Amino acid sequence: MSEVITKSFGSTVLGEVANVLDLTIKSDYVNKLVVFLAFLSAYTDNNQFNISLNAPSSTGKSYIPLEVVGLFPKEDIIKIGYCSPTAFFHDWSRYDKANKTFHVDLERKILIFLDQPQTMLLERLRPLLSHDSKEIEIKITDKGKKHGLKTKNIIVRGYACVIFCSACLKTDEQEATRFILLSPETSQEKIRLGVEEAIHKATDKKAYLQALNENPSRKALMERILAIKEAKIMDINIHNESRVKDIFLAKQSLKPRHQRDIGRVLKLIKGHALLNWRDRRNDGKILVTSDVDIEVGFSLWDEISYPQELNISPYLYKFWEEIIVVLYKEAGEPIKRKDILAGHFRIYGRPLETHRLNRDIIPMLENAGLISQEVDPDDKKSKLITPVFPQDLIDKTGVGTDHDR
Repeated sequence: MSEVITKSFGSTVLGEVANVLDLTIKSDYVNKLVVFLAFLSAYTDNNQFNISLNAPSSTGKSYIPLEVVGLFPKEDIIKIGYCSPTAFFHDWSRYDKANKTFHVDLERKILIFLDQPQTMLLERLRPLLSHDSKEIEIKITDKGKKHGLKTKNIIVRGYACVIFCSACLKTDEQEATRFILLSPETSQEKIRLGVEEAIHKATDKKAYLQALNENPSRKALMERILAIKEAKIMDINIHNESRVKDIFLAKQSLKPRHQRDIGRVLKLIKGHALLNWRDRRNDGKILVTSDVDIEVGFSLWDEISYPQELNISPYLYKFWEEIIVVLYKEAGEPIKRKDILAGHFRIYGRPLETHRLNRDIIPMLENAGLISQEVDPDDKKSKLITPVFPQDLIDKTGVGTDHDR
């Protein structure tokens, strides 16, 4: 975690949030804070942002949002496991008999998909996810009782904070542009703390939950969230436009994707201002940010930005950094896929499925420009893999400076 974020914890409410979240979510500091700010963004008119948590099974990708959302009013939360495109609109709609339409109200809601939704449902929700229009009309077909297929008109209104939890490592570019991509940490320290917490909770669950619910800091944070909801904030204005420009435009090489990324930074900044809404009021239901909000927003973004720029999950970036780069440096030459499978088990202590490597990981890393492949001269049916060190990555992290590029 950056020094700026660590310092900000001591002087802003964000530090109190981190301490409360740490009661049940060990490590994953940046992940849980970004998820929290995303959920909080639901209580604005149009500043909501969306998150996709991508990682293999059993890494805690659904645990983080489910624990964080426990702080929020239950009536604002929609949790969905598997859901077909039509079932979503059936379950959350009311029928307007006069106009023969179904209405789905997502205004200021938190929508959690505990598994990756079907592609068709994602496609239908894209205009809302990208805030193209606050009200969209969707037509679906359904089986009628007498006349076969029947068209239904669905009106979806309002912006929700949407979070997807998916074990699928392949990210469609259409979705990547609409979400902040996160992955839970998988370090040995986090796993150890998680095991200890699970034992502590299972030893006396009633006492555990009682202590959690009576924790004064947690209760105070829940009261703060409720007060923010009841304030019905409409918008959040940036107080120092030139400062935001100076920080973001300081990049050595701007790319088209940065037009998308600046929006995500601004929403992190506004999320922190919303958390401190009493000190940020301007006129009624409009807030104005402070220097601290800008500092914290950019600090959080710096922690997660590089995988976003590559349109891959942080898990895949870590895989490249901790597996492929390490194995390449050890071998001093291009590596084989079987070397990656063996190295994954040696470094992470768990097996990796061959199909996941071939179908998800290698194509995504190659599309991101982090690896290149060439035919193995000793086996024409196989390919050798070499990590690629993009110049902007070298400038940002120094990775790859000790190898030919």
